[in-house]
Amino acid sequence: MTVQTLPRSRPLPRSLCGARLPRRRAPLGAAALALACCALAVTPAGASGAGAPPAPVSRPAAYAFFDDFDGPAGSAVDGAKWQTETGDNVSNHERQYYTPGTRNAALDGRGNLVITARKENPADYPCWYGRCEYTSARLNTAGRFTRTYGHVEARIKVPRGQGMWPAFWMLGADIGGVGWPDCGEIDVMENVGFEPGTVHGTLHGPGYSGSGGIGAGYTLPGGEAFADAFHTFAVDWSPNKVTWSVDGHVYQTRTPADLGGRKWVFDKPFFLILNLAVGGYWPGDPDGSTAFPQRLTVDYVRVS
Repeated sequence: MTVQTLPRSRPLPRSLCGARLPRRRAPLGAAALALACCALAVTPAGASGAGAPPAPVSRPAAYAFFDDFDGPAGSAVDGAKWQTETGDNVSNHERQYYTPGTRNAALDGRGNLVITARKENPADYPCWYGRCEYTSARLNTAGRFTRTYGHVEARIKVPRGQGMWPAFWMLGADIGGVGWPDCGEIDVMENVGFEPGTVHGTLHGPGYSGSGGIGAGYTLPGGEAFADAFHTFAVDWSPNKVTWSVDGHVYQTRTPADLGGRKWVFDKPFFLILNLAVGGYWPGDPDGSTAFPQRLTVDYVRVS
């Protein structure tokens, strides 16, 4: 697949709400088609439920996409399923450089993909603010796998600490033609370090992007943190409806009725993205309390 260098987009303005700031996943300097945006869930919600124990994972023929990340420790992801993006992200003011190779994204030999954020820059990568202070990784399935509708699920253990920003999300495959937000974006899961017990699911599209994204949050009970254990994050996506769940607990459903007459752009192929950002407008930068390296560990991704 040809890698196209695209211009960086301008940073979004600060939110007038004060506490939380809009954020965007900007085009990366050498990214392929996963050039996108991601904004905070603006409809707060506090559904709760205990994390369920993991179910045995099989590979039924009904899966349109399945990756259980089996392979030797230190090996790369399956290149027939994933591509690795490279570059920094000025629009979000993220601090990391997304690297190629297996230094920041590799299999652990125990059936997991590990995306590692490190406080280092051995290759002297340049970032929007000068010499990069951190490295990490971002993977997508553009040009390899796209899907319209289905059950999209990943079992993930997120990192912890101020400034950490892991995400599992999807973009409309027509982004190269129509741009963002007209392509549409479905955020299956986002977490920021200062909210260790909460994840967010959000829709973005024309007229409801950035701080205007349509979504909600899900909070674990009893002060639990998502970094303490694996959890399963999913959306059930059908014509004119997207439903989010955590460990099987449904916490929001969105339909065109939620958009106030704005265009629903979720009836076409989307591709998958996994990444771990460091810093940015929404999570804020790491501080003295943040330990490195930090890891986003993915047991499996599947679409049925």
